[in-house]
Amino acid sequence: MQQTTAPWLVYALVVFCLVSGTASWCSPLDENRQDPSGDAVINLSQPEREGEVSIEATLENRRSIRQYPGGTVAQNQLAQLLWAAQGITDPRGFRTAPSAGATFPLEVLVVVGNVSGVPAGVYRYEPDEHRIVQTLSGDLREQLAAASLGQDWVRQADASIVITAVPGRTTARYGERGVRYVHMEVGHAAQNVYLQAYALDMGTVVVGAFQDAEVRTVLQLPEEEEPMAILPVGRL
Repeated sequence: MQQTTAPWLVYALVVFCLVSGTASWCSPLDENRQDPSGDAVINLSQPEREGEVSIEATLENRRSIRQYPGGTVAQNQLAQLLWAAQGITDPRGFRTAPSAGATFPLEVLVVVGNVSGVPAGVYRYEPDEHRIVQTLSGDLREQLAAASLGQDWVRQADASIVITAVPGRTTARYGERGVRYVHMEVGHAAQNVYLQAYALDMGTVVVGAFQDAEVRTVLQLPEEEEPMAILPVGRL
């Protein structure tokens, strides 16, 4: 017969944790946890503000890279790339990339296949908390590559950062011209990822050739959210 814990023992343990102030010991908090919606949450390591490579060197040496032979991407490397794309850099909420009227239409997702400490799946970056929240489980690199006209570097990359946009956040203020501002902002964020990748001895490339509807289906994007750019990333 399967043994079960006596209800009085469980109750006594809970009371002990609360009274003794060791609740965190009784129920340890992990970086990988569940939020109230049931989605997996991973709190990312804090980004580095100083590096060993100068901005001049990154500008001179940045290239589009489509092969990533360096093995597993570390979680802190992914964290740094996501922060470079849309991280918070000011108490007022300003970010690493400029945004017209601070309307912040961009969203950043990452399709993870081979990142240490991050199970395969699709995650949404939350800049305010500098964390990622899993929206889909499983390795979807193959499906994303198929939606990207079969480009192998999307399939082979350890992860792909996907920049999406909710244009309505900007057009609500600037009208139709806001669409242009959104496209400019995508370029700002993508270039940040390029420069940060070089500084981390990593590679990336902007992929703009994909079937919008298929990418939307793979990522299960909300109706108001549009895929704008895919950046496969990996170590060199």
